[in-house]
Amino acid sequence: MRRQLSCWQAGFTLIELLVVLAIMGLMLGLILTHGPMRSAALTARAAAAQIEEGLRVARARAIASNRPVTFRLDLDDHYFRVGAAAPQALPATLQLAMRTIAGLASQSRNVGVISFAPDGSSSGGQIEVAEGELRLLVGIDWLTGRISVSDAR
Repeated sequence: MRRQLSCWQAGFTLIELLVVLAIMGLMLGLILTHGPMRSAALTARAAAAQIEEGLRVARARAIASNRPVTFRLDLDDHYFRVGAAAPQALPATLQLAMRTIAGLASQSRNVGVISFAPDGSSSGGQIEVAEGELRLLVGIDWLTGRISVSDAR
């Protein structure tokens, strides 16, 4: 025997489908107009971690290849480069500052340079990453090449 479905059990009504579509359209409109949520602190911390990773890569390459490797940070265009590798972009909203102990800097642009020696040591320095109220310092020890990130208060 076949059971016949009543009209109430057959599926969704047109009104129900229109209500769901209207709610989904409203949600999509809110997302598109406001964009993704952005946190200044999260952006600054992610950029500091990205710079820290680039410095670690430069140090590891210097040790592995037994040749000096440079880390160049372009403060105007917001990117860094490890040796001859492709540049890594940083968010344009950041405020960047760099102090190098050895005073290595490019003459033509606002570019800071940190050099890593084959023994793991470096020219040393400090990179400040700031956005909004948050300021982070990425420190590079000249003797050991150790890289650290801390809050600047």
